[in-house]
Order: sequence, then C-alpha cells, then structure tokens
Amino acid sequence: MRAEHRNARPHEERHVKGTFALRRPVRRIARYALLVGMAVVVAFPIYITVVNALLPSAQIGARPPTLFPTHPQWGSFRAAFSEAHLGIYLRNSAIVTIGITAAQLITSVLAAYAFVFLRFPARRVIFMVCIATLMVPLEATILPNYRTIEMLGWYNTFPALIVPFVGSGIGIFLFRQAFLGLPRDLRDAATLDGYGHLRFLTRVVLPLNRPVTAAFGIYAFLTAWNQYLWPLLVTQTNSVRTVQIGLRQLSISNFNQLDVVFAGTVLGALPIFVLLFVFQRQLVRGLTAGALKG
Repeated sequence: MRAEHRNARPHEERHVKGTFALRRPVRRIARYALLVGMAVVVAFPIYITVVNALLPSAQIGARPPTLFPTHPQWGSFRAAFSEAHLGIYLRNSAIVTIGITAAQLITSVLAAYAFVFLRFPARRVIFMVCIATLMVPLEATILPNYRTIEMLGWYNTFPALIVPFVGSGIGIFLFRQAFLGLPRDLRDAATLDGYGHLRFLTRVVLPLNRPVTAAFGIYAFLTAWNQYLWPLLVTQTNSVRTVQIGLRQLSISNFNQLDVVFAGTVLGALPIFVLLFVFQRQLVRGLTAGALKG
C-alpha cells in the first residue's frame, strides 16, 4: 500500500502541474483579448472622427455608416485650418500651453527642492497648504481670479491665460516625493565639491529624476491644452482665443459642413496624440516613480 501511495503522489503532482500549465495560456489569451477589446472601445470613436473628416458632408450620418472612405476629401482639413481660422487658435493654444507648462515645471521643481533640501520655519505647514490647493475646485477660484485680471488690465491678453496657472500643487507633490528618494549623501558630496543649491539642482537632482520631469511636463501640457472655461471668460477676440473655443465656434458656424467640423476636431487633438505617443513610456514611469518613492 505504501509503495502504491508513493507511486500515486508523483502522478498527482504531474497532473496538477499540467493543469496549471494549461491554465497559463488560457489566462494570457483572456488577458490579451480583454486589452484588445478595451483598445477597440477607446480607439473606435477616434477612428470614426477621422473617417468623418475625410467624407463629404452629405455622406456623414448615412445608414449604414461608412467605415472606410474610398475617396478621402483632404480639403476639409485645409478649410478648417485657413477658412475657419483654426491655425490662429492652434498658435494661441501653443503659446499658452508652452507658457503654463514651463512655468509649472520651474515653480514645482524649485518649491519641491526647498521642501526637501532646505530647512526653514513652518516648512510642513506650507507644504500642507500647497497640497490643500488640490481640493479647491476651479470654479471656486474663477471669480477672484477674474476680478484680479480685470484690476490688472489683463483682460483679453495672454498673461490672463497664463499667470493664474503658473503654480501646481500636484507638481510640487510629485517632485517632492521623487526628491525624497535621493540619498542624503548626494547633497553632502555635492557640498564638498563646491556645488551650490542651483548647481546641485540642475546637475544632480533633475538628471536623476528625468522620468518624473517628463511625466509632469506631459500632464501640465495636456491640462493647459484642454482648458475651455477660463479662456472663454477672459478672452474676447480670435487673436488670443485658444483652440477649444475655436472648435466650439467652428461647430456653430459650420453646422452644414460637418466634414470641416470633424477635421478641426482632429487637428485640435493631433498635438495631444503625438505627445502621448512619443512620451507614453516616460509618462507611466514618471507617475509610478513619483507615487512610490519616499
């Protein structure tokens, strides 16, 4: 009986291992199928928008819908860019977005460095105040910011679009968490080598935290590019209005030219797609590193 029991045990172990070996490919296939399904759900509206931009207006909304344009109409993009003045809106959005992104990167890096490497009174209290700004909704700051812009005479100018967003609580938090992961010995060694604070920041701290810098830069860019309510309130002319307002005006004024409206939507979203495609790895790495360090 003992010999039979010993012989049965290896057989059972092989059966269990074989069962697990069969389950692994099934789980992997199911995982990939789920990911593909989610990707299709996310990408299908974008694909339909591009297709509608290439179709004649009369063909948009036809039943059954056209899923692939046999004779693409590229003139809708030219009409959206020139005739609908989308080129001006894109230029304005580029100026505002680059200004906000650069300002938030500078202020967030300097503030986070001060919270980590400098010693001053009420340091923790000031940091908590910065973090508390994350819980203040944008709508609660619109009225005081609008009154301030009016008093400064900045209405319908680029400073009105940029200055209220030069600071970012989430940027300070991400950089502080990343800087806390650096060994203290680095600062001591840099001091012995004669590095001041600015040199230590630019030569040591920032190069070691490139993923976080890239991730927050992308986040700040996307947030600034997609703004709609604040630019709508503080601008009046097309010379300073951003692309989101331009797309709204395009949909109203060109209601009978749906292909132009869809083409403008594609052009307005194109910088975002390019940015995410190029820096997607840095975005994931940076946000993960900022969340785990410290």
